[in-house]
Amino acid sequence: MDLVTDPLRVRWLGRVPYREALAVQQSLFEHGSGQHLLLLEHPHVFTYGRTADLATNLRCEPAAVGAELVSVKRGGDITYHGPGQLVGYPILNVANSLGASDHVCGVEGLIIDALRELGVAGAGRLPGFAGVWLDPGTPDERKICAIGVRLRRGRTMHGFALNVTTDMTYLREHIVPCGIGDKPVTSLAEEGIEASMREVADVIARLAAQRWGAIERQDVAWAHAADGRDLSAFSRGEGPGEQVKLVSSRAAARLDAAGVSEGLSIETRKPEWLRPKVELGSEVMELRKTIRSLDLVTVCEDAGCPNLSDCWSDGTATFMVLGERCTRACGFCLVDTSKPMAPAPDEPARVAEAIDRMHLDHAVLTMVARDDLADGGMAHVAACVEAIRERRPQARIETLISDAKGDAASLELLFAALPDVMNHNVETVARLQRAVRPSAGYARSLSVLARAKAAGLTTKTGFMAGLGETDDEIVGLLADLADLGVDIVTIGQYLRPTSHHLPIARYAEPAEFDRWKQIGESFGIGHVEASPLTRSSYHAKSSADAVAPVAVALSAR
Repeated sequence: MDLVTDPLRVRWLGRVPYREALAVQQSLFEHGSGQHLLLLEHPHVFTYGRTADLATNLRCEPAAVGAELVSVKRGGDITYHGPGQLVGYPILNVANSLGASDHVCGVEGLIIDALRELGVAGAGRLPGFAGVWLDPGTPDERKICAIGVRLRRGRTMHGFALNVTTDMTYLREHIVPCGIGDKPVTSLAEEGIEASMREVADVIARLAAQRWGAIERQDVAWAHAADGRDLSAFSRGEGPGEQVKLVSSRAAARLDAAGVSEGLSIETRKPEWLRPKVELGSEVMELRKTIRSLDLVTVCEDAGCPNLSDCWSDGTATFMVLGERCTRACGFCLVDTSKPMAPAPDEPARVAEAIDRMHLDHAVLTMVARDDLADGGMAHVAACVEAIRERRPQARIETLISDAKGDAASLELLFAALPDVMNHNVETVARLQRAVRPSAGYARSLSVLARAKAAGLTTKTGFMAGLGETDDEIVGLLADLADLGVDIVTIGQYLRPTSHHLPIARYAEPAEFDRWKQIGESFGIGHVEASPLTRSSYHAKSSADAVAPVAVALSAR
């Protein structure tokens, strides 16, 4: 792969809430330098720009029709996004000599070319109006695609919304789209064009390459099996396995369609580089005694981490808060999925005492997913951060969190506590998200990291190798994380907990991890910790030391 070129990184992200996609856009816009085209659908949402006339052009109560209402920094009046509408966000570098109108013209040209290829006649521009129109300048003129962009310092965001199979009620009855009340709107379906969302996205991606450069493309899963057979047995709720069980050819075919092969047998011998030397000396045993006395759980022990003695002797440990029961069932994780208990009110104090008694310099707080709690458990994690600060102020605190279902208000509860490092794992490449963690998603995880970055926090994420991803997908993921502004990335080998979990596609060799580290850091990621035995908290202290903003934050405290 030629790493010197700067490809257009096209991502099909599936259906993404508007605010989450906006957070990703803004972070790529503010922190990145690469070229991106995000393709997706939104749930029902009305958005409006600075000059919108809502009193005239909003004709409904958004909540009553199942829609959000969101103000955005762009030109234009109110518009609509929703299922059946292909939304594209080009985040591009444009020449300083070009203005916003020139960029809009380029986006319009892309859509006009795509419509022509899809069999739509008469697509063009209507002088004085943005967007793409059918039969412009005639009594039958009608709008099929809205366009609104933002251009600053030679970089663009926002983009186009092309009606494919859109419910046109939202555009005809609930708003006056773009404030244009005397001109009708239409969709591909209404024009008699039978094209799937995927077919339309494929055409636009290919034509975008002709305008903005060669593409590197990754898609999240386009289809989900209704019976869940595209997931591991563990994710389907069948619990952990005990011995190797061959899946049926039908189930294997469904897993293969999701991008997950049956992989290596669980009995396959691990290579030597995955056989660590664990030394449980007196110091480690004393720390374990302290943890037991305070009735706490460390991921280091609970997950059987091969790096336990290494990290503990370096003054680092990872505590799992909010209990040991998770509300999700990811295909790679062995954490119990039974009904969680209520959060323990005294847990923050007990964690802080343990960290003080262990004389830790760097403490990592991780958590099970708590979708049963309104805030996803974020206030409890924030309370743990505050208790540690009060008990051992010299300790650096890293939080490894769930996605809180993408809820910005919940995440802000933790961000306000200012953890020194805010970690949220993407776990795998875009294509494998559905199979690996069906209750999460690529765009949502990117949005969590983007929001943490916008809050001024040092951001960290991690993912696994060996789940069936390609080298190009890993390189593309590293490019996405770099342009998002992520500071620290961890990469380690996936190890299958039981036969009911996802199979190991292969064992990546140590030299591959060295190469991914070099590539990620060349893209601009501050520090990449990559090796077969790397886990999210491995070398957490030295990784944080390697990233300058952490030291600045500590000195300012």
